[in-house]
Amino acid sequence: MKKIIIGVFLLGTIGAVNAQKISLGKAVDVVSKGSKALTFTNEDAIKLSKESVDYMDKNNAIAGPKDPYTVRLNKLFGKHKAQDGLNLNYKVYKVKDINAFACADGSVRVFSSLMDIMTDDELLAVIGHEIGHVKNQDTKDAIKSAYLKAAALDAASSASASVATLNDSQVGKMANEFLDASHSKKQESEADTYSYDFMKANKYNVVGAYTAFKKLALLSEGSTQSGFQKMFNSHPDSEKRAQAIKKRAEKDGLWKDPGAVTLPTAKLTK
Repeated sequence: MKKIIIGVFLLGTIGAVNAQKISLGKAVDVVSKGSKALTFTNEDAIKLSKESVDYMDKNNAIAGPKDPYTVRLNKLFGKHKAQDGLNLNYKVYKVKDINAFACADGSVRVFSSLMDIMTDDELLAVIGHEIGHVKNQDTKDAIKSAYLKAAALDAASSASASVATLNDSQVGKMANEFLDASHSKKQESEADTYSYDFMKANKYNVVGAYTAFKKLALLSEGSTQSGFQKMFNSHPDSEKRAQAIKKRAEKDGLWKDPGAVTLPTAKLTK
């Protein structure tokens, strides 16, 4: 079975690029017109997001309930399933890509390879960031764009004022487009702020947000992978984001120097 693209979306991390890219061609004009005509509600975003994540769940290996990855994630985030008025659900994809994403329906998916290099504090910061994207409705914008592209690609009428039902092929295309999208730098910055506030409010170590971005900065150094370079070019600079966290932590009296940040050579289990 051909893998779907697990693209860089929320974090600014590595995504697989071995699936066939979707070519928009002349559909772009249709998408543009459709985006103006379409009345896209939160309910639409939730419905389409659930369809997309259901597709992704079927096409990726998911850690079982007794898997150490699942046990670790539940330990960290079990009490945050109703975070900030949101109804969230978490799963781990056992894949080699380093990423995490959230959907408008409250689905949060964390990749096992991300968990391998992040401490608990860093994972708390990462998923706090993902929750921020859901709370700020950034994911609504992303799924709307993905829906329009998927529908237009299959010659469906995206100029309709309401959301149409997609067939299986279109749902797959929508999932790919959704994961290959990127948020604006402003949205990323706002999600970073949400993550910091989430950490602070729950009395977690906010320095975890700093070290998480430092690790992402290390991952970006010297990369020759075109997809990797493209991703980091489209996201705010990880080092600058780390320094912004440090500055705020110092102001709040919460800064504790973590020392030199390095990428672990063995999987982190706790």
